[in-house]
Amino acid sequence: MRQPWFPYVVPMATFMLFTTLESFWPHAGIYPWLYGAKVGTVSLMLAYFAQPWQEIRPQRNITLLALVVGLIVFAEWILLDQWIPYPHLGTRLSFNPFAELRGFMLPLFLALRCYGLVVMVPIMEEIFWRSFLLRYLSVPDFRKIPLGSFTGVAFAITAVLFGLLHSEWLVAILAGLIYALLLKTTRSLYACIVAHSTTNLALGIYVIATQSWQYW
Repeated sequence: MRQPWFPYVVPMATFMLFTTLESFWPHAGIYPWLYGAKVGTVSLMLAYFAQPWQEIRPQRNITLLALVVGLIVFAEWILLDQWIPYPHLGTRLSFNPFAELRGFMLPLFLALRCYGLVVMVPIMEEIFWRSFLLRYLSVPDFRKIPLGSFTGVAFAITAVLFGLLHSEWLVAILAGLIYALLLKTTRSLYACIVAHSTTNLALGIYVIATQSWQYW
């Protein structure tokens, strides 16, 4: 019998496995294909494990708030990361597709990268971090408590773990706290996904416009 946490955890675990493999093969000839495989595999898993999708209920009245929160997180991510000198946890691949790719591979990779950044990752991460882990760390039988209900310990631990999976751990921890507070305020996973997607879209535009590939 499949455990109730399975649909929430497996896509995220698969994503992390592929991300680890990417660090071993950063070469331009391999990385775009490996990234494409990651996006395809995780997307199929998100589609197959339908249970968490029942918790994503679009609400027009909170969309504007979610958009604003997403832009706030983007601003703090870029500004604080540049203003506060702190040691990062390793480095990103800093892959510059305009320098490494030619022909059809460039628009194909950019399309996949934007889809992964703006659509897939926000859905996958919010399902795992805000829908599952926040509740699981509060009550192991997480389905017994509604979205937006969590303990202070779960609030802190989830934000720290979320941050430690990013090179820019300090601003990522703050982002995790903000997204969790948005969830507590709205009781809406949809709001968190919209906010996260907005953050990542703004970040993607910033990276391409300024060639700040260290955030890619």
